Amino acid sequence: MSPTSLSLEHLQRPSSLKSGKIPSIFMFHGYGSNEEDLFSFASELPEELYVISVRAPYDLDPFGHAWYAINFDAEQGKWSDDNQAKSSRDKIVAFIGEACDAYGLDKENVTLLGFSQGTILSYSVALSFPEKIKNVIALSGYINANIMIDGYQEKDHSSLNIYASHGQVDQVIPLEWAQKTPAFLNQLGIKHTYEEFPIGHGVSQQNFYSFRDWLNQHI
Repeated sequence: MSPTSLSLEHLQRPSSLKSGKIPSIFMFHGYGSNEEDLFSFASELPEELYVISVRAPYDLDPFGHAWYAINFDAEQGKWSDDNQAKSSRDKIVAFIGEACDAYGLDKENVTLLGFSQGTILSYSVALSFPEKIKNVIALSGYINANIMIDGYQEKDHSSLNIYASHGQVDQVIPLEWAQKTPAFLNQLGIKHTYEEFPIGHGVSQQNFYSFRDWLNQHI
């Protein structure tokens, strides 16, 4: 399969490794953004990683992209389209397989990095398919159990590692939602690190250095 035939638009930075098992990191941006956003981290990440930043499949008007719709109405208030989220989950899983084949990547050393809505999808992929994912860096998001596959609780999550962080004054996703993460992961026996930073809905320099150090220890 040629890279041009991969199912989702993306940017990539090749690994410094020319042969052998090549580890990878797949990045998933937030609602209304695009693949260029998190790709700005690429030059500062470990050189051995093959970096792939993915564009979400749903276009927003007039620009930007989303992994699923967020709607507002009088009856439900703000609500997420879980069916679209599940569809994006499955598209991400398929894309990771395609990209590993196309770029010759190690399928047993795949890291996901998400921000906001991209974090919600990263959790969904990793908790639903822990056999396919080694690490997750979950920035400014939360776990939505409604978009996991049926029976995800019975899967073996013992090889999964998760770094989660959130801004203490996040005005988009409440801190309380993220603070439920450690207990949820403990129930599944997942090794994790959870941190909070004195910022809003974003990634501070301190936050970046912290997850990069964590990543260096887990790839």
